[in-house]
Amino acid sequence: MRDFAVPALPTRVAFGSGRLASLRDELTNTGLGPAVLLCTASGRELAHRVAAELPEATVGVFDQARMHVPRATVEAARKAAASLGAEACIAVGGGSAVGLAKALALEAALPYMAVPTTYSGSEMTAVWGITEAREKTTGRDERVRPRAVVYDPDLTASLSAGVSVTSGVNAIAHAAEALYAPDRSPLTDLMAREAVRAMTAALPGVAERPDAPGARSSALYAAWLCGTCLGMTTMSLHHKLCHVLGGALDLPHAPTHAVLLPHVLAFNLTAAPEARELLAQALDDDDPPAHLWRLNQTLGVPASLRELGADRADLATANVQTLAVPYPNPRPVDRNDLDRLLSAAFAGDAPPGLSCRA
Repeated sequence: MRDFAVPALPTRVAFGSGRLASLRDELTNTGLGPAVLLCTASGRELAHRVAAELPEATVGVFDQARMHVPRATVEAARKAAASLGAEACIAVGGGSAVGLAKALALEAALPYMAVPTTYSGSEMTAVWGITEAREKTTGRDERVRPRAVVYDPDLTASLSAGVSVTSGVNAIAHAAEALYAPDRSPLTDLMAREAVRAMTAALPGVAERPDAPGARSSALYAAWLCGTCLGMTTMSLHHKLCHVLGGALDLPHAPTHAVLLPHVLAFNLTAAPEARELLAQALDDDDPPAHLWRLNQTLGVPASLRELGADRADLATANVQTLAVPYPNPRPVDRNDLDRLLSAAFAGDAPPGLSCRA
């Protein structure tokens, strides 16, 4: 048995169909003051619905949250919160809304609660990120954890099949990298294996019938576990690459994770036999990267970075930025390794060495 340490998790979690109705009680239990609701333009309707149901606890809606948390958006949200007299935030939506809430918690001392409507898992972590001048800066700070998270599977029912499956594969990436993290523990191993099993079992049902309550509930349960793994361990090459590509090229966050995951796992698992075995158990397949490559094809996930809007010339910038700051990874990586990996992901080729065409 290896040595390990398990960090305390200070965030209260409330899970279940119809749980949104308990939001008033959660606000009372956490002692949050008048709150501004944060959302993207697409989440405006739900945010205004929450505001209408909690007039005594909310002071308005800021609906300009954006992917990768641009610095300009943070400043606009800070000013809006101050003008409304907000003492807290409620993030309603996916990683964009939660990321903005984290930035305000970090820079404006505004505590928050999260109501996730996607499978991003960001709400369960102390990781923050802000993009400025085409470069995304990330860090860890316990101040950016929410006071509480309300998971209501009903709120994910209107999420399109395409967005749902890429968000779900994004979540799988959190659990997969937790299995070879330098600070993994028996607890994170158990959660990560269960998370991968549950998410890969749920996503085909979500794709086939996006309003199916059973599949939605299982996927959100898996997303919570994936996010918890992300919050308890240190991520490696996969997450570093996705943050760089998102900040530098403004690529969509979840689809970028989905495209890159089989490629990074094919590279890293050669140096992480325990992680490979645990993933193989979760997937019931001895070749996890090939299994996930085939799953992407079955679910209709974009196959390449080119489909997401990347330009081949921009990959050199991503290569340099990825190697600029050291980070833990089970296998050493150099510029040539990254060039091969990114080139295959850009073209939509199968990861080198795998026979994983559908």
